[in-house]
Amino acid sequence: MRGSAKPSGSGREPLAAKVPEITALFWVVKILTTGMGEATSDFLANGNLAVAGVVGFGLFCFALWLQFRVRRYHSAVYWLAAVSVAVFGTMAADGLHVGLGVPYVGTVTLYAVFLIVVLVTWYRSEGTLSIHSITTRRREVFYWCTVLATFALGTALGDFAAVTLNLGFLDSGLAFVALIAVPLLAWWKLGMNSILAFWFAYVVTRPLGASFADYLGKPKSIGGVGFGDGTVAAAASVVIIALVAYAMVSRGDVQRPAEAGPAGAPRDDDTVRLLSVNLPRE
Repeated sequence: MRGSAKPSGSGREPLAAKVPEITALFWVVKILTTGMGEATSDFLANGNLAVAGVVGFGLFCFALWLQFRVRRYHSAVYWLAAVSVAVFGTMAADGLHVGLGVPYVGTVTLYAVFLIVVLVTWYRSEGTLSIHSITTRRREVFYWCTVLATFALGTALGDFAAVTLNLGFLDSGLAFVALIAVPLLAWWKLGMNSILAFWFAYVVTRPLGASFADYLGKPKSIGGVGFGDGTVAAAASVVIIALVAYAMVSRGDVQRPAEAGPAGAPRDDDTVRLLSVNLPRE
């Protein structure tokens, strides 16, 4: 059957969903990784660009190799992969603009098309885009391609808002705070599909976190606070490590096998969940 998982004894397919449960903790760590990725990428780029590229790509390859190697969800492994994608995705988006001179509107368009192609291909292949169905190797590949595309698109969106639209770092961050409330309210009040709402919010977390990271790290002369990219990256890393350590101990971010469902079937509550916030539906 298409998309079905191989027997667990094969040693290849995941034994359970390899992405975290969607809770408030997930969104907090996700936003922190976006800010940390932005600050780290910019900090590395202040030195030798070739070395920065090698470090970013090397971390990206190692972290994803480790993520694909394990057969169960591990908080530390998953978030290491997310951080590596945050750093490398930022470098990829910035590289097109800085290295090749592509304007921000061009990078936004390019990565938006890339994201749409990945999502359409994923859906046509698997029949669902639910992250609760990441129980096969192929779906895991689609998932991480989507994550990489969202990071690159989000980076381009943040730069477009701050520079092209001349909003600056703080106003851009506040604008994305308002924008990320759209899918939550649309899901809560208007019955928006929860999977669509999730990916909408997921894309917006990238420019949201990056805008505030730039605001804190960049010099006052260009609208920042002036703490420095390295300081912001280090501070965000400490908080991320603490929260992931908490998740590892509490195991509140591990999806229960009964909820993950069989391969090919979205989880029963996919249509009524988004942020694990207990909001009454009217």
